[in-house]
Amino acid sequence: MGTCPAESVPFQDRGVPTPVHCPPQRTQVKTMNMKGVTKKEALLQAAKELFGEYGFAETTFKKISDRAGVALGLLTHHYGNKEKLFFAAGMDVLEHFLDVLRSATEGTADGLTGVLCFCRAYLEFSIDPHTNWLVLVRCSPYSDMKASDDREIMLRKFAEVHHLLEIQLQRGVVDGTVIKLTPASTAQVIVGLMVGANRTRVLTPYTYGSSQNFYTETLSFVERAISSGASRN
Repeated sequence: MGTCPAESVPFQDRGVPTPVHCPPQRTQVKTMNMKGVTKKEALLQAAKELFGEYGFAETTFKKISDRAGVALGLLTHHYGNKEKLFFAAGMDVLEHFLDVLRSATEGTADGLTGVLCFCRAYLEFSIDPHTNWLVLVRCSPYSDMKASDDREIMLRKFAEVHHLLEIQLQRGVVDGTVIKLTPASTAQVIVGLMVGANRTRVLTPYTYGSSQNFYTETLSFVERAISSGASRN
């Protein structure tokens, strides 16, 4: 196994080697340069940070306006209420997450590599401090979403994550790098593994002996589970 080329926040920068060759991502992690941003953008960025840090219940409009340095009245003007702002924050992170996953799988040599680069990008995104990932962990169709319409929109958007992985699994079955399997159900299982691995890494205090290599072991587990053993280009 080789290592991935250096990217914006590669695993190896955290001492976690990557077991697959992935193409350089054309979609870079967004960082907010507060110079020149609109007040609406500043409010959304502050909301993403605070919802990730404190969750929905503990984040107030006042905290958001104070963090953004923007008048409280403009927050209501631009976003209406906290539920709508929470939804906007989650959608913003999810849209960028999808862009990163698409970039990670485009141009991969075969289906197995596509699957592993998808998983690598998923896990890497989750520990990058610039992605506001915890908003996405909290703002899912199964957590703090209040309005049913917003939940349905978020559910459909999350389904795109599964679909991207399903495409790579189907590709691997066809090119022979992945064992015969049902792509749709296997995609659900692998995404479930990614969610569980991420929550163990970022939301729990567990520090087992191999914890620093936890994500690498997760990727290796996926490869062992689905690889046909055929040589990859």
